[in-house]
Amino acid sequence: MAKNNKTVFVCSDCGNEFPNWSGKCQKCGSWNTLQEISPDSPKKSGKVFKEKKAPQKITELDASEEMRFSTGIGEFDRVLGGGAVVGSLILVGGAPGIGKSTILLQMCGCLSDELNVLYVTGEESERQLKLRANRLGVENEKVLVLAETDINEVIASMDEVSPDVLILDSIQTVSDYSSDSAPGSVSQVRECTMRIMRVAKEQGITVFIVGHINKEGNIAGPKVLEHMVDCVLYFEGEQNTSFRLLRAVKNRFGSTNEIGVFEMNDKGLACVENPSEMLLSGRPEDSPGTCVTCMMEGSRPLLAEVQALVTPASYNPSRRCNGLDYNRAAMLLAVTEKRGGLAVTGCDCYINVIGGLTIDEPAADLAAVLAICSSYLDRPLGKDLAALGEVGLSGEIRSVSSINQRLSEISRLGFQRCVIPAHIKGDIKKYPGLEIIPVKSVYEAIKAVVK
Repeated sequence: MAKNNKTVFVCSDCGNEFPNWSGKCQKCGSWNTLQEISPDSPKKSGKVFKEKKAPQKITELDASEEMRFSTGIGEFDRVLGGGAVVGSLILVGGAPGIGKSTILLQMCGCLSDELNVLYVTGEESERQLKLRANRLGVENEKVLVLAETDINEVIASMDEVSPDVLILDSIQTVSDYSSDSAPGSVSQVRECTMRIMRVAKEQGITVFIVGHINKEGNIAGPKVLEHMVDCVLYFEGEQNTSFRLLRAVKNRFGSTNEIGVFEMNDKGLACVENPSEMLLSGRPEDSPGTCVTCMMEGSRPLLAEVQALVTPASYNPSRRCNGLDYNRAAMLLAVTEKRGGLAVTGCDCYINVIGGLTIDEPAADLAAVLAICSSYLDRPLGKDLAALGEVGLSGEIRSVSSINQRLSEISRLGFQRCVIPAHIKGDIKKYPGLEIIPVKSVYEAIKAVVK
């Protein structure tokens, strides 16, 4: 009697394997994500590297810089580290309708006429893609379109066309029909990505892969998918706003701190060259409880407006934070009362960062404290004031990194006053029209600017 093949159960969210099925994944805690697969089910029909290579000494390897090409979209190039690297795999994820397919189709129209592009769509027909291309104004004769979901046909087209750039939209819709697994399953996504990667590395094709996300906001499929690619990009943005942030969470050829800012309009995604001015638009003239700070996103300084609303609590004080860490906000409230002399811990406090930004660096501490004090005392700080500095538990104001770059951005946007830590006053440059207010403690800062 033939022995049955052993099967394993793989979580579609985290990629961990288990010998038995259960309703809840024991690793990531997701429900109904275990899928039964056979270890032999993904047939190894993919191509292997044609040339057999012998091991080389590391001192004899070519150390020249990687070859890059511009995507034609400035903000996209910034996030990629100066352009796309030839032969790399780039995974683009984001919520439905955020702009993943839009930016890649726009990139097709902006690429040089010397590059051949193969756009493989598994979610749209050729006619639907053409209608979207007409709306975006994409008219590049070097762009070839293939509506296909069979990975074997996709690889055959790559061998036939030999494109310089391949766009696969999306990886969850492509599958190997010779396998018993369903499209989008763990084994299908892993096997299809591996086969695409082999061909891309062999032929030097730059591949952009679109990935769906699950309800937790992570890219759907096995976690190994993110480890296989060279770059992982995430689109972020609120549904009720037109602005989008493109962020690199993994980049083997550049920084992971850079962001690209886009605005969605009827012509697609437009680059926002001056995001600081955009984030400060509509700021009230003389309203208490608001202060501006400067945060660093990679090499780019961004001005962010921190707002606070402090009201007397009737029973149990409430704390709400949007864009600022809750625990850090609670610490700043305690320091404001203990070192600043204001009884704010018994009040309801709401802190918000305008524009949907999330500040995770301590440079915004002083701005948050001043916004809290301004709202508590009901006294405006003035529209021309900005603040930089980390607040310690003793109430001292500590320095922050890239101080001159932050002050340059503050001065460029027309601010006339800026509160900074006193002990770094000698390290800063002079900025015409910008008054520097050095302070040593929270008490000095409140006394200097809250009139």
